[in-house]
Amino acid sequence: MNVTIGLRELSFVVIVLSSCQNDGIGTRSTENISDETVELYDGLISKIQNGEPVFGAFARPQTADGGSIAGRNKDPDFIFYSLESGPWDIPGLGAFRQAMINASEAVGGHPITLRIPPIREDRQALYRYIDEGLVEGVEGIVFPHVESAEEAELAVQALGLRSWPLNPMGDVISVILIEDRVGVESAEEIVGTPGVSVVIPGPGDLRRAYEGDEEAIEAAIQRVLAACMKLGVPCGITAGVEDVADRLEQGFKMIIVSDPATIGIGRGSVGQPSF
Repeated sequence: MNVTIGLRELSFVVIVLSSCQNDGIGTRSTENISDETVELYDGLISKIQNGEPVFGAFARPQTADGGSIAGRNKDPDFIFYSLESGPWDIPGLGAFRQAMINASEAVGGHPITLRIPPIREDRQALYRYIDEGLVEGVEGIVFPHVESAEEAELAVQALGLRSWPLNPMGDVISVILIEDRVGVESAEEIVGTPGVSVVIPGPGDLRRAYEGDEEAIEAAIQRVLAACMKLGVPCGITAGVEDVADRLEQGFKMIIVSDPATIGIGRGSVGQPSF
């Protein structure tokens, strides 16, 4: 690492520590983590840190019944829960998580990553979204439609001392979604933001951004992947049974699925056992 990058990372850590003292997120929330949750999530972070592919399933439906379904499904490494649009329903998230825990054989159930509304929509609400999600027990925050390194830095900083890997002892991951043309054009700077855990090019929103031009969409996805691989940041993607093996071969390390069968195929393609 050259001196310039080292100084940038050092200054950013100072900013984070100062922010944590001001907003209380980092200092307060670490006291509310159960030993069981830390043990479960350390396993997910360890897999990411070791370069192992991890598999997540969308929460479907986002109700208590959906939580029971997720709890009985042993295949995912985590559950992807979205409150990006529609009502900000934290009680609904709590009902889902409790039902998942009740139905799961593992203490604490699966880790949950929570997709919050875009930073650009309401920066003042960002800390409330994160704080309420962490209090409810989520272990990852997903930031959609990130368009710049400045937004990525704000996302990492907002997690306070719990932000991994900015804090090597942190227990919460930041998942940065690049879903717009301007974000793709800034992909290298976004991926290079110190402390970012995972970066994902979102095919669905990129399809709208590039007006259905499949060649341009795939080029955007590959640009984000190339930046991640160059800078050593795990890259994620949504995938199905038809393309999960190819995506893993290309180098994607976080796979998010709608069809549970995709996880078994993905694990088989990289030699991981299925449950």
